[in-house]
Amino acid sequence: MQKEALLEHLKAKGFNQEIIDGFEKVNRQEFVPEHVKNYAYEDISLPLGEGSKISKPSEIAFILEHLELKKGQKILEIGSGSGYVLALMASIIKEGEIYGLEINESLAIKAKQRLDNLPWVHIVRRDGYRGLPEYEPFDRILISAFAQDITSIYNILDQLKEDGIMLAPIKENLIYFKKSKGKIDKKEFKGFNFVPLIKTD
Repeated sequence: MQKEALLEHLKAKGFNQEIIDGFEKVNRQEFVPEHVKNYAYEDISLPLGEGSKISKPSEIAFILEHLELKKGQKILEIGSGSGYVLALMASIIKEGEIYGLEINESLAIKAKQRLDNLPWVHIVRRDGYRGLPEYEPFDRILISAFAQDITSIYNILDQLKEDGIMLAPIKENLIYFKKSKGKIDKKEFKGFNFVPLIKTD
């Protein structure tokens, strides 16, 4: 599948034009290893090495749409991998502050190089279990690695602003959280496949 075919595929799935434009602007082949570049525009996940992977485009589009991204937001992604989703978010919000936490040193270094032209996108190399409290609160939080239980991410949920949205996978389910008037609304989507969230301490 070529890039144009992937864009048509995402349009057919009903994703909004802002999301489609992001996928048009950001070249997925620049964020995957050389040996899988030929598959960059297939709607499949691809390996990044050392147990990491890049999610399938339709899953990423679903996540981006549910994050309800807006210009000027402050965003945190935990498990940012190659930086592809960070680049997509940057293309959608256009200005703001985006932070990506990545535990894998090699992936973090490469992501920094790829995103060097976006000075408001920051890569932090460490695990994501504590979130990024020194820069909280965030308008949006995306956890791109699954936790075993919901209680282990409550401390990250605390870093969300009022009216903020967080998406986090718990095992094979993607959980949507929205903070409103001091309460948390929650929805669950089934059938997602992420790598595990790793704790180093």
